[in-house]
Amino acid sequence: MFKRLLIVSLIGIFCLSSVFSGGNTEGASAVGEPDWVRDPYKKYDRQMNVAAVGSGGSRESAEKSALGNLVGIFGMSIQVEGKVAESYIETARSGVAAQWSQSTTVDNNITTLTGLDSLVGAETGEVWNDGKGVYYTVAFLNKAKAVQVYSDMIKANQAMINNLITMTDAEKNTLDGYARYRFAAVVADISVSYGNVLSVIGSPQNIKKGDDYRLEARNIVASIPVGITVKNDKSNRIQGAFAKAISQMGFRSGSGNSGGNSRYILDVNIVTSPVDLPGNQNVFTRIEVNADLKDTSTGLVLVPFSYNSREGHTSQTEADNRAYAAAEKKINDDYAALLDDYLSGLLPKR
Repeated sequence: MFKRLLIVSLIGIFCLSSVFSGGNTEGASAVGEPDWVRDPYKKYDRQMNVAAVGSGGSRESAEKSALGNLVGIFGMSIQVEGKVAESYIETARSGVAAQWSQSTTVDNNITTLTGLDSLVGAETGEVWNDGKGVYYTVAFLNKAKAVQVYSDMIKANQAMINNLITMTDAEKNTLDGYARYRFAAVVADISVSYGNVLSVIGSPQNIKKGDDYRLEARNIVASIPVGITVKNDKSNRIQGAFAKAISQMGFRSGSGNSGGNSRYILDVNIVTSPVDLPGNQNVFTRIEVNADLKDTSTGLVLVPFSYNSREGHTSQTEADNRAYAAAEKKINDDYAALLDDYLSGLLPKR
């Protein structure tokens, strides 16, 4: 890495290495406007640099303006989508990301992603005060340095991805395999943004997109059967509701009450009981549904679910029907989202 390597964020912390070359400094009055104020390439060779000028009422605001204008040259292509950045930062801070990396790429990525717009290796150069309270400065990115820095970061990210997706078929077709591919997609998205910087400065890279890894993650989910066992169901209504939700998330659900030989089992227990409310002409049924998605290889409950309600009618049979219908609706409304939240929060295990 270069000693002058800087992580620059428009809304974050600016770590700037400014280079002043003999002209006017921060407190100086104007003698004459330097030609670089109109065209930064008068001072910074276009073949060697990407440069932009900024201005403001102070040196600091001029630097921020220049850096913002420099980022603008690269456009939206260098930004990482907010949810992707959030996912990476959360995983990195948990310590999980570092387990899959053999370099400082985790620190580099998390620092870069702390802002919405950022450039690694950007510097500020000339500063000029026009004598009327306006400061001008240049922000520039040396192309040769950028090629080395961004290429190194892409290589480090790819090494992390290779670590994540290198596993046996048995390991791959599990929820942990899914989590590893999903996180590989996040790292790939970051690398794509780095590759876009290189493309702008004339050094394009062939980088696999994050969506390619997401597609494989979905294929993994589709290969995982989830068995369902239900006690005390009524016409398979509860089993059917859970099977529908599991299928919505892409899993293969077990048919009927047979869990088969699935590693993942949804164990459902339903308890109903009559409820007598004195003075009420209706009779009531209380229903309790407890469903645990279990990993049979570890014995752990991955996703617990519980629901209870009381439904009434003039007959106990109809009260029972209404209780099951209410539970069925609750599962249809909420269980797929519960599974989605669980899958979204999965971290790859080492």
